[in-house]
Amino acid sequence: MAEKPLRADARRNRARVLEAAEAAFSAEGMAVPLDEIARRAGVGAGTVYRHFPTKEALFEAVIHDRFRRLAEDAQALAETRRPGQAFHAFLARVVEQAMLNKALCDALETAGSPVKPQGVEGDIWDAFGALLAAAQRDGAVRADIDLFDLRAVLSGALTMERHVREGGRPAGRMTEILLDALRPRS
Repeated sequence: MAEKPLRADARRNRARVLEAAEAAFSAEGMAVPLDEIARRAGVGAGTVYRHFPTKEALFEAVIHDRFRRLAEDAQALAETRRPGQAFHAFLARVVEQAMLNKALCDALETAGSPVKPQGVEGDIWDAFGALLAAAQRDGAVRADIDLFDLRAVLSGALTMERHVREGGRPAGRMTEILLDALRPRS
């Protein structure tokens, strides 16, 4: 049986909850309570639970949207840049955005498992895989790197960037070092 479409006020409330959740998860990650998200959205806790039965479901909806936008970014880069430039720009962009968004950082760091993700999370890794393959065909990325390696590199880049930022080093430095390591050996 198909679900009934949401009333206009319910759609607005859902959108406000998602907007508040994105901001809260971005700043605080999963530590933020659902009641706090409801307060920031200007709705009651029951409204949040009606749309998202658990905090994990709300987090997933927020991350789903972010991953979808990143996959679209990857496609745009693939269409407008040379393969190596597109790959390097996308990897650097993902790390940069994750450093500014705790929810995205948390989601990407846990996405490093060897299990093939499904849905939109799979879409971002499919986009990474397409950029990687094109960059390798173009000779801009080492041929011995696969998607599993790339996931580990991305997770490592996030950890390293967080570490050097705490030490006052310039943002992006570790990502540049990693990108250099991915280039073919001369």
